[in-house]
Amino acid sequence: MFIQDFGLDQVWITDLFSLSDTIAVPSRRRRRKEVITLTPQLYAYLLANVPEPPILRQLRQETSTMPGSQMQVSPDQAQLLAMLVQILGAQRCIELGVYTGYSSLAVALVLPESGRLVACERDGKSLQIAKKYYELAGVSHKMDVRHGLAADALKSLISNGEACSYDFAFVDAEKRMYKEYFELLLQLVRVGGLIVIDNVLWHGKVADPLVNDPKTVSIRNFNRNIMEDKRVSISMVPVGDGMTICRKR
Repeated sequence: MFIQDFGLDQVWITDLFSLSDTIAVPSRRRRRKEVITLTPQLYAYLLANVPEPPILRQLRQETSTMPGSQMQVSPDQAQLLAMLVQILGAQRCIELGVYTGYSSLAVALVLPESGRLVACERDGKSLQIAKKYYELAGVSHKMDVRHGLAADALKSLISNGEACSYDFAFVDAEKRMYKEYFELLLQLVRVGGLIVIDNVLWHGKVADPLVNDPKTVSIRNFNRNIMEDKRVSISMVPVGDGMTICRKR
């Protein structure tokens, strides 16, 4: 982005991807409300004040020793997901990209006894850890675990007549498949239901016009398209690596 400060009360920002798009934001000189920078110290404070059930802490600690542990959602992300499920009063949920099960377990713990969570993961090794913790937490009866490609699992649910029967979905799977996942989930989630997409800020790369690798470009395009999609209302939240909450209209 180009940023021009005219010395008054506004900074004009021009989007490099569309030079016709120019917006005004408050200048630092007369800014009325600042956005807090989440320093390591402040983030440590935040995590210290996020309630984390012991079983989730145990899973997080075990996962931290594994290769690829950065794929696990953070405790504050999991808390937000669980809160959204509770606010919705969700009964039927979907998760794409389970890894070792931290986020799916957080959701399962707040689902009612009759609730159902379809958990899709292609990596069998990490899925075994997730299943172990579902058992330890006593939520296995709520879980419908699908080992394989997420898109195939969604198509199976649709062909099984389950369209518009889910309340909530969380997407944390292959980034270049986000568009396809989203279209399939729109068929499965009811009106008023939520689809939450992870990694939409992609380590900050989406805001850097010099970064154009396939995953970054894919997420950047997805973010732009979903902002203009009239089928949903959205809120992009800077939690973790960025999450977009979509409510189906």
